[in-house]
Order: sequence, then structure tokens, then C-alpha cells
Amino acid sequence: MGNLQDEALRKIITTLAMKNEEIQSFIYSLKQMLLNVEANSTKVQEDLEAEFQSLLSVLEELKEGMLMKIKQDRASRTYELQNQLAACTRALESSEELLETANQTLQTMDSDDFPQAAKQVKDGVTMAPAFRLSLKAKVSDNMSHLMVDFAQERQMLQALKFLPVPSAPVIDLAESLVADNCVTLVWRMPDEDSKIDHYVLEYRRTNFEGPPRLKEDQPWMVIEGIRQTEYTLTGLKFDMKYMNFRVKACNKAVAGEFSEPVTLETAAFMFRLDASTSHQNLRVDNLSVEWDAMGGKVQDIKAREKDGKGRTASPVNSPARGTPSPKRAPSSRGGRDRFTAESYTVLGDTMIDSGEHYWEVRYEPDSKAFGVGVAYRSLGRFEQLGKTAASWCLHVNNWLQVSFTAKHANKVKVLDAPVPDCLGVHCDFHQGLLSFYNARTKQLLHTFKAKFTQPLLPAFTVWCGSFQVTTGLQVPSSVRCLQKRGSATSSSNTSLT
Repeated sequence: MGNLQDEALRKIITTLAMKNEEIQSFIYSLKQMLLNVEANSTKVQEDLEAEFQSLLSVLEELKEGMLMKIKQDRASRTYELQNQLAACTRALESSEELLETANQTLQTMDSDDFPQAAKQVKDGVTMAPAFRLSLKAKVSDNMSHLMVDFAQERQMLQALKFLPVPSAPVIDLAESLVADNCVTLVWRMPDEDSKIDHYVLEYRRTNFEGPPRLKEDQPWMVIEGIRQTEYTLTGLKFDMKYMNFRVKACNKAVAGEFSEPVTLETAAFMFRLDASTSHQNLRVDNLSVEWDAMGGKVQDIKAREKDGKGRTASPVNSPARGTPSPKRAPSSRGGRDRFTAESYTVLGDTMIDSGEHYWEVRYEPDSKAFGVGVAYRSLGRFEQLGKTAASWCLHVNNWLQVSFTAKHANKVKVLDAPVPDCLGVHCDFHQGLLSFYNARTKQLLHTFKAKFTQPLLPAFTVWCGSFQVTTGLQVPSSVRCLQKRGSATSSSNTSLT
């Protein structure tokens, strides 16, 4: 009984001690917040004073500029009027002198000199400045064009207030687009806000279709400083089924809340290379393959070293295979089922049994031989791509005689096109179309027409060279357009049967 009471008391003590620690921690937090309030209030006060000083400086500059304009206008008008006044004064003096002369001449009209004097008066009047002078002022004394009315601006100044927290944007799914491994996201503000400075967009990959989950394995990727209400992400690799997006608005002082996150489907063809199928002379590293003349011998030596020391690692269990996807091909091949002899081949690990799919492969131009295409899973271990009815491929040969050909069922068609260093493969399973493109220009190189009776696997072959596969690609829009328009030439569409 005493032990139970002792244990209960210890639990109470522990609980109280933990609660005390929580309270102490909270007290420390409150004290820190008080310090932060002081520091932050001082900062915003200084910022406020700086902003008002900036406004005053702008107003003072405007005032000085407008006063200068008034002074310049006054000086210009004064100069013109004074010049006109001086000219008029001189003309009046000349006219008065001429008038006096004329009066004197009239008093001597009986004199013999009168005709001559009268003529002089007449000539003087003709040349008098008073008759060449404009009696209209050159400038106006009206200065109303320099009047001001700051009533509207005064209202604007009186409406000055602290920056509001921006509202959360609304993502417009109807205007957003996923195509060509690009995502264009469009959003709008629920209310007009002229104080918005920029937007921040965040996105992440996911395999979950529904609303974004709080906990995800993939981190949010951040894009800052977006000035418009839309943004396009380019060059994406769609290695997961969906992408989550959210966006927030920011003014000069504070960021608003994130928008309601949205999920967009990023459908694309993803596969890995099935190392368990590869020829022993092919060194498979993720999506890269290199031909290795010593590959088979090295593996034989390693197998002998491990003989009797436990079960050797099977290619089926190789780490390179990773976690199988829903359409991963069954791992039925053992080491003895690898491609062998002169079939330097490796298959993809994901079956194609419906829909449209696209992938690209870049090969080393110095490779002596290279091939890319599709094959049935049943392709024999000794069989080379394109030499049986179970495979279709484009083949590049740089050994002895350079050739670029399409192969199927041991039938060959020479292609009249430059050999690109990067090939795109488009497979439409239901339509029975297998097309090859220059991956850079999307020029159609060749199309096989067939009736596929089994699921297909991406297939590759290389001798004395290497290649790199790119997956997670959508069918490019240009490829879809070419197929829909049927713009391929008759020579490109020739089937090998």
C-alpha cells in the first residue's frame, strides 16, 4: 500500500515538475514577446516617420518646382510687358514732338518755307513709330493656368492608413493548364488590391489524388517575386502522378494567407530499366547504360568468388529495380535469361498495354551501334531488336558502313533523314502506331503500323557506346497534332511486316 502511494506521489511530483517547466517556458516566451513588442514598435515607428518624411520631401520638391514655374512665368511676362511699355513710351514722345512741329508749321503758313515745312511734317508722320506700333498687349496678365486644386490629393492623403494583410488568392483551375511537361497556373484576387507587390508560388509532387495532405514526403518548392497573376513552370519531369499548388500575395510589409491548395494531374510515362534483363556487357545505372567489354567476365569472376559463400544477389532482387509500379513487368527472368550473345539489349520495366506514351533517349554519337524501340516480353534472349516479329526499332549503325534504318521482323527500311543525337518515341497502343521523332525538332522520322497482340516494353540496344533515357514525359502537343493531321509523308508511314 505504501509503495502504491509512493509511486502515485512520484507521478504527481513529475507532473507538477513538467507543468512548472511548461509555465517557466511560457513565461520566458511572454518576456521575449514583450521585448519583441518594444523592438518591433520602435521599428515600425521609425519606418512610419521615414515614410512621412519621404512624403514631405516629395511635397516640398513639388512645391519648389511649382513655385519656380510661377516665378519663371512672371519674369517672362514682366519682361515682355516692360519692353512693350518702353516701345510705347518712345513712340509717344516721338509723336508729341511731331505734333509740336506741325503746330509750329501751321503758324508760318504765309511764309515761303511753308510747303517745304508741311512736306517734312507729312513725311515725319508717315515714318512715325506710333503708326507702326501694335496697341495689343503681347502677353496676358491672367495667371489662372497656374492655379491648383489639391482637394482630391488631400482626400487621398487623409485616407492613408496602415497596409492591410493581403487576401488569399483564388486559383482558377479552368484557366490553368498542364501540357508538354509544363504547368501554367492562373489565379486572381477576390478583391482589388493595388498594394500587392508580388506573389509567392509553392508546389510539390505527390501520388495522392485528393486534397493536399498535411504530411508529404516531398517538400514544397518555392518561387518568389512573381509580378503577374499567372506563372508557367517549364521543363518539369512528371515522375509522380499529381502536383499540389498554392499561392499567396505579398505587399511591401506582409504576406497574406495561402490560397486553398489545388491538385493537378501530371500524367506521364514513367519507367526504369530492368537490370535483370540486360546483357552482361551492359552496365545499367538508373536510366543510363554503357557498353562494357569486360562486363561479363567481371561478373563471372565475382560469381566464382561468392560461390559457396551463400546465395548470390539475383538481378531480380537488385537495388536498381526499386519498388515496382502497378504496371511493372513481372520479374520472371533469372540471370540465365539475360540477353546474351550479340543481343546487347535491355528492356524497360513497365508494360504498355493501353493509351499513348512517350519517352526520349540520347545516345553517344560515337556508339558503333544503337537501337531504340519496343518489344514483347517474350523476345528471346538471343534475339536482336528488329530481327523478329516480337520487336520494332530504329537502328543506327556507325560500324564499317554508316546506316540509319527502321527494323521489324528482319525487314529493313533505310531512312532518308539526318541522324539526330536524341530520339523521341511515341507509342499509341490501341491505334497500333509506333512513331519515332527527332526529339529536338519533333520531325517525324518513321511510323510503324501494327496490331499489337501483347503488352509492350521499351527496348534498347547498344554496342561500343552508351545512352541515357528520359522518362516522366507527356506526349508533346506537336506530336499529337502531327498524328491528328495525318501530316506524315507516305514514306514515313510505310509499315514493315
